Amino acid sequence: MKTNGTKPWLLYALITMVFWGVWGAFAGTPAENGFPDTLIYCVWALTMIPPAIYILKRNKGTLQTDKKSIAYGLVIGLLGAGGQMILFYAVTIGPTYLVFPIISLSPVVTILLSFFFLKERTGKLGTLGIILALVALPLFEYSGGSVDADSENGILWFVLAILILAAWGVQAYFMKLANYTMNVESIFFFMTISGILLIPVAYYMTDFSQEINWGFNGPFLAAGIQILNAIGALCLVYAFRYGKAMVVSPMTNAGAPLITSIISMVLLGLMPGNYKMTGIVLAILAAYLLAIDQGGEVDESDSVG
Repeated sequence: MKTNGTKPWLLYALITMVFWGVWGAFAGTPAENGFPDTLIYCVWALTMIPPAIYILKRNKGTLQTDKKSIAYGLVIGLLGAGGQMILFYAVTIGPTYLVFPIISLSPVVTILLSFFFLKERTGKLGTLGIILALVALPLFEYSGGSVDADSENGILWFVLAILILAAWGVQAYFMKLANYTMNVESIFFFMTISGILLIPVAYYMTDFSQEINWGFNGPFLAAGIQILNAIGALCLVYAFRYGKAMVVSPMTNAGAPLITSIISMVLLGLMPGNYKMTGIVLAILAAYLLAIDQGGEVDESDSVG
């Protein structure tokens, strides 16, 4: 994939935001129709295969199979997929209105790692955009309420949420780090393999004692929705290739729920509450500042072709 624009990272980041935004608006529909989240994961892992094959054929990319590339690819994939596995359990034992706001702050980890180890910096507008994006992220998910302090699971849900936050934050950092020595085709290929490797885990976690919808609006609808997630993930790898991790991560993580909220308002007739509306305003400002700031681009010579 090549772009002729002056900011290819921005193009790919925007595509990621759109695909993940649409995916987010409809991702819960198959589960509402009786198709379990764990099986949705299995479907998602399989939908990663077509984009992986497409870019390998289109770009005639050479698959890098040296030990370092395999390690980077598997780390990226397993951190993402492993975080999703933990999330399945976290939301069953803890308050979702607090679990999701916590894990939405994963870009903080990415920003810190990129700042100290990759020596990334951005301009004043970019810095302000990052701050606004980080403030907006938990507002998209927070719905108010109180936590049952006497829950039998204690603070386990909180520990799991922190683990997911760390996993996804570190994943984004390694995604950028890998782009210095790996091509996109290899990174995404190993991400796909990692997701597939965890299918047996998700299958084992499935409660088959419940009635499962195997009809069109179950697994087939899930596949149609999850392919958006897979394409968005591919574009995210490209965005990290051309842009700075400390800019791409908060922008895509804030932009996607922004688009999800807009779709929910326009097509689904769902009006956001005060927290989410505030998050929408802040996310719009953040995306604009990050887009116009001149500190988000990286020298393409730093990455492999």
